[in-house]
Amino acid sequence: MSAFWQGKRVMVTGGAGFLGSAVLRRLREAGATEVFVPHVEDYDLRTRTDIDRALADGRPDLVIHLAAVVGGIGANRENPGRFFYDNAIMGIQLIEQARLAGVAKFLTVGTVCAYPKFTPVPFHEDDIWDGYPEETNAPYGLAKKMLLVQSQAYRDQYGFNAIYLIPVNLYGPGDNFNPESSHVIPALIKKCLDARERGDSYIEAWGTGSASREFLFVDDAARAIVLAAERYDGRDPVNLGVGSEITIRDLTELIAHLTGFHGEIRWDPSKPDGQPRRALDTSRARERFGFTAATSFEDGLKQTIAWYEPTRGVAS
Repeated sequence: MSAFWQGKRVMVTGGAGFLGSAVLRRLREAGATEVFVPHVEDYDLRTRTDIDRALADGRPDLVIHLAAVVGGIGANRENPGRFFYDNAIMGIQLIEQARLAGVAKFLTVGTVCAYPKFTPVPFHEDDIWDGYPEETNAPYGLAKKMLLVQSQAYRDQYGFNAIYLIPVNLYGPGDNFNPESSHVIPALIKKCLDARERGDSYIEAWGTGSASREFLFVDDAARAIVLAAERYDGRDPVNLGVGSEITIRDLTELIAHLTGFHGEIRWDPSKPDGQPRRALDTSRARERFGFTAATSFEDGLKQTIAWYEPTRGVAS
């Protein structure tokens, strides 16, 4: 419990989603009692009128902006225009209207996709402007990166307390397992479980398996966001991660093992690998607001599989 949250009104966009649900749990644990979630069925945050209505209804002192249109490599390739427009227009208007409404603090969750394609590993926050993002998700990454520009510009001109966090790929219970839009971990878990149940002798995996990724357990990400809301008021973007990477090949073999699939893994090099490597320098989060990830990768995967397996047919 933290005195910071006593009497504080909080609006969490995307609060019904994967990360948002974890953030709401963490906020309750921290002592927040006045939390407003503008559900997508009731508020279209791409429109100014609905943004104004949400701010009037929630009357927030603090906005945590998690809402986003997201997906894996395939979804990004199919929807570059939508992913750019929806994410940019939602964030830009929300920050502006929050400023005009007198919101005291605004926390934006960005994306690791904002980093240049060939960023030196580990990615440091100061490297974010040193090149163009990986092409398959550049429209999404750039749309979210513009919210960093806006946050810093508004801080400079208006004194608006806007902070910006950059999480790596998230995973955990409650993730999206729809094969049309899921990210790599839920996609592989579903693929391995389906193949195991059918008795298939192999599964197909995208790319060469040589690319690497870093993954952060969703409950750790939620804890980081709540800590930053409490303790961080700076202009600099801050990475959220674990500080280590795994190749997609090793990830696929690990998930196959944990799900009990013992068949062959066939790689399809005609499909894109995406960004060659992703691993973050996480020292700034530790130094600025005391965040260090606590969940081991294998334990997090086991929890994710254990959550998803009995829900199959419902969440898939």
